[in-house]
Amino acid sequence: MNAMISSLPLAEGSTHAHTGAWVAAVLRSRIAEGALLPGAKLSELALSQAMGVSRNTLREAFAVLDHELVLTRIPNRGVYVSSPGPEGVREIYAVRRMIEPAAVLWAPNLDVEALSAVIGDARAALAEGDIAKMADANQCFHEELVRATGSRHLQELMTKVLAQMRLVFHAMGDAPDFHSHYVELNAGLVELLVAGKREEASAQLRGYLDRAEAELLAHLEVGEEE
Repeated sequence: MNAMISSLPLAEGSTHAHTGAWVAAVLRSRIAEGALLPGAKLSELALSQAMGVSRNTLREAFAVLDHELVLTRIPNRGVYVSSPGPEGVREIYAVRRMIEPAAVLWAPNLDVEALSAVIGDARAALAEGDIAKMADANQCFHEELVRATGSRHLQELMTKVLAQMRLVFHAMGDAPDFHSHYVELNAGLVELLVAGKREEASAQLRGYLDRAEAELLAHLEVGEEE
């Protein structure tokens, strides 16, 4: 947490920086990057000092992120990074199934070379047995798909979804195979896109999102039983 706080950008008097939206964007990004883990308590004082913003501004940001379900505010205890449960997973995948297959099918700026580079990173992480890097590559892959739409609003929505996904991925830390088998599934999508088979790639992505959701839900249910 201390390392994360020390890396936060400073407002430095910028007009837009003193808004809750800017602070929320910074914290959301740190969550999506995995710098903030589920259950971490956020210090209002430390964050406001590190970012050079008022505590009221920070509270505005907390309210935004609480609404997005990436933070949880517990009365008389503080603000914590959320730990999404089954309902959270279902909501995440409902959004992803609407956005990502459509991006594969219709996005005008699909960058196959960039997607291929991400697959290279993912395979390198797999060879090293680095689960965190595999998760990073997986996030980058899906972020790149939505970036291809050219829509700022869709990219902002995907950033929120990826922040929630990072919290869900943390629950799979004891199941390394969860990330490994999606490396080649993503590679398969790229092969279809290189061949110009967008419809087939879109259908394949929908199927694998269904599979990922089912796997996550099953894992969470086992955890609740234990």
